[in-house]
Parts: sequence; C-alpha cells; structure tokens
Amino acid sequence: MVSQVFEEISPADFFYRNRDIAGFTNPSRAIFASIRELVENSLDAAELAGVPPDIYVRLTFGEGGSQSGIYKLRVEDNGSGITSRHIPSAFGQVLFGSKYKLKQARGTFGLGGTMAVLYGQITTHKPASIVSSTGSTKIYKYRIMIDIQRNKPIILERKIRINKERWHGTIVNFSLEGDYFRAMPKILEYLKQTALVNPYANITFVDPKGRLYKFMRVTTKMPPPPKETLPHPYGVDVETVKRLIQITRHRNILDFMRTHFHRTSEKIAHKFLEFTGIPKSKNPKNLGPQEIVKLVQMMKRFEEFRPPSASCLSPLGEDLLRVGILKELKPEFTAVCQRKPSTYSGHPFIVETAIAYGGEIPKKGDFIVYRFANRIPLLYDEASDVSFRVIKNMNWRRYKISPDMPIAVLVHICSTKIPYKTVGKEFIADRPEVKREILNGIREAARKLKRFLSKREHVEREKRRLDIFSKYLPKIAQFSTRLSGREKEPDIKKLLESVNSGGGKEQGK
Repeated sequence: MVSQVFEEISPADFFYRNRDIAGFTNPSRAIFASIRELVENSLDAAELAGVPPDIYVRLTFGEGGSQSGIYKLRVEDNGSGITSRHIPSAFGQVLFGSKYKLKQARGTFGLGGTMAVLYGQITTHKPASIVSSTGSTKIYKYRIMIDIQRNKPIILERKIRINKERWHGTIVNFSLEGDYFRAMPKILEYLKQTALVNPYANITFVDPKGRLYKFMRVTTKMPPPPKETLPHPYGVDVETVKRLIQITRHRNILDFMRTHFHRTSEKIAHKFLEFTGIPKSKNPKNLGPQEIVKLVQMMKRFEEFRPPSASCLSPLGEDLLRVGILKELKPEFTAVCQRKPSTYSGHPFIVETAIAYGGEIPKKGDFIVYRFANRIPLLYDEASDVSFRVIKNMNWRRYKISPDMPIAVLVHICSTKIPYKTVGKEFIADRPEVKREILNGIREAARKLKRFLSKREHVEREKRRLDIFSKYLPKIAQFSTRLSGREKEPDIKKLLESVNSGGGKEQGK
C-alpha cells in the first residue's frame, strides 16, 4: 500500500504553480498583466498622495534583442512612495500589501506588483530593482528576489542616497519573458481606457521600438478619496465576528456592536439585542461558538440596520466621466448617469453609466462596450460580464437606437468588494442588485440619447421643409406677380423667416 505524503506550500509557491489564475497565462497575457498591475499601483499611490498621477512606462528589449522574447519593464510614478522597511515585502512577498482595509481600492488580493516580479523571476531568473521615497531626505534602492518556498524577499543590495529635491514616488525595474507584439493592441487599449476613466492622469508609454504614446490629463480635479469603514452587520460572517471579538476592548456586547459595526448606533444596537434575546451586559468574549453563529444569523434577519454609507467609495462622478469620454472617444453626444449608492450582501456600491454617440466612434455593427471596476478597465472575457449581458438583452428600439449606429456604452462599478468571478479580475458576476443598477443606469442614459436623437430628427425635418420652401417660393412669387398683373414681386424673406422660426429654435438648442 502506497502512503500519502502531505506537505505545506507558501502563497508564493501556490501562485508560482498556478499563475494562470492571476492572469499570467502566456507570454502576451503576462506582459499585459504586469503593466496593468504596476500602473494601477501607481495610480493608487498618486491618489493617496493627493496629487494628479504622472506615470511613465517603458518597455525595452532584453539581452538577445527582439528574438529573445525577454523584455525589461520600467514603471515610474509620483505617488506617495513606500517606507524603507516595507519596500522588500511590498514587492517580494505575495499577499502583503496596504489594500486589505475596508474601502474602495483598485487592488484586491495583494498580488499586483509582487506577482509581476515573481513572474519575471521565474522566466528570467533576474532580480528586480525598486527605488522609492516618501518625500523624506532619503531615497532607497533595493535589488531583490523572492524566496518562493518561504514567501520572503531576498535582499541582494540596499543603497541610500540623499533626496535633495524631496522627490516622492516609486520606480520598478525588472526583466520578464513576454510577447509584446501580440499583446500590443490590448496594452494600448488598456492605457487608452485607463486615461478615459482617469482624466486627471498623465500616462506616458514608450514601446520596445521607441514609439511614444502620451495620454495627457485634461483636468487636475480628482475624485474625493475613499474613507476606511467598518464591516456592516449584513456583510459579516462567523469568522469576521470571531476576529472582532478577539480584538475588542469592550466588556459588554452593547458597546461591542456600537463600536465595531458600520452605522450601528446605540439605539439600533439596543433593538437588535432585544431581537436576539442576548443581554446587553454580556461580555462578547464569553460567547460560545453556537452563540456566535446565532448572533450572525440574527444579523441577517434583523431589518432595522441602516444601509451602508458611500463614504468608503470614490466614484468618478458625472463631470469627470464626461470629460474622460470627450478626451478619448471624441463623440458628438454623451449621456452620463450616476446611480445612487446601493448594496449587495452588505457591501456598498455605486454604478456609473454613459452612452457616447457619433463623432469619432466607429460603426462596428454592434455596440462598443467599455467596462470598468474601481477605475480599472476590464478587457478580457467580455461575454461573461454582467454588463455585457444587460446591454445585449435590452430593447434598444424603444430608445430609437439600433446596433449599427456609432455607439459606445460605458459601465463603471465602484465598491469595497467588486464581485469578480476570478482572481484575474476580468469580469463581474451576475449579482441581482448590481445587475438592476446597471440596467437602470443604462436606461437613464439611453433616454437622454433618445431625446437628443428626437430633437436632431426634428431639426433635420424642419431643414428639409425649409429647403422645399426656399426652392419653390421664388417661383410661386414670380408666377403670382405675372398672374396679378403687377410689376413688383412680393418680399418672400419675411415668409421664409416665419417658416424658419420653428426649426431655428430647435437648431439653437
């Protein structure tokens, strides 16, 4: 009989063996994922510093030139920087990061830059170089590799230099295997859509052939930063409550509920404890396993908890979304809608939608769909996304819209917990609450486009009417003058002005 061998692997080892689930499925997808993850880290860092992002991305051929399949990637930003003691772990330890707080953030799993560095190491066996400063008097430079079996950074070199200009930001350099020319359309589309949904950012990209792509900001106005929040009673499970009980300093469950849960006032906590039958003076640390389970179950049933506030979210806003669309898509007409905050499973979210029509938007025989989550463009697996299904199943004829028209539909969802279906963060699950808000948001934008199309149709109809009058009135005037025996023809200008008055008003709108 063969005995089984049990072993433990580290998070770094797990993602080394299963890098496909993080989006590093092949050389072209991996080079796209590496750029995406580092650009998103840079955007978050700049917003944390409260400055409009300036991001520089350069991709060059590695040793052996274009035939080797090895590239060097450099991403530089003007963000908040990283403190010296955290730099090695931030890029050399999987599932280590600053995004595990309960507030909106682009990153979700703490993989990001570390996964890109890990992929570079396992394909080229070369260290990564990290330079960073928080704006202090010192700039720190590290050369690191990852101990995959122990999930720890290996520091090969550490240098310090004087920061005379008080520069703040981060520069990441590393080598990786890739296929840029296959990935190029997706990379350029990603940068364009990132510029669309972040119109306050400057993004510069230099590709391996030295071609320069610049996406310039058109505003310095930025969305208000999200605030950290507490877990909502509807969104917790038994493990969350157990952890809160372990860290609480309160000796009665009334204060425990009031302090550790979002929008739970003393009055609501009183009502909830009466509903559960738990004495308000009971010490939460004395709750047994079954009592904790019962407490969580009763949270789901209690209907008087207030809905979560949206202070932990940072939606783009109608003005910035419109500015971004005009900058990158250059449409003739744009309709933008921001829905009111809503919730799914206790997690707050806001849906923003837009429809862009005409201008430089191409006719493709079907709508162009742009999907965003927490200001991240989603480019893969479109058909699996809830937004695509909503758009496909809508009755567009009632809005005077047909698929052959030059139309782009945009959907942006921001939340403390985006309901992704995979770790690769490419498409959003079909949650009924989210689906409903997307549908209502698109309908509202479609109604605005319908009004625009109706007005334009009316103006065109009036123009055609005026053209007919302009063509035949002079002849009628000549004929009637001869018929009446008069020498002077009547003045038709006033008549044409009266005919034009209705259409002219519409045109000026």
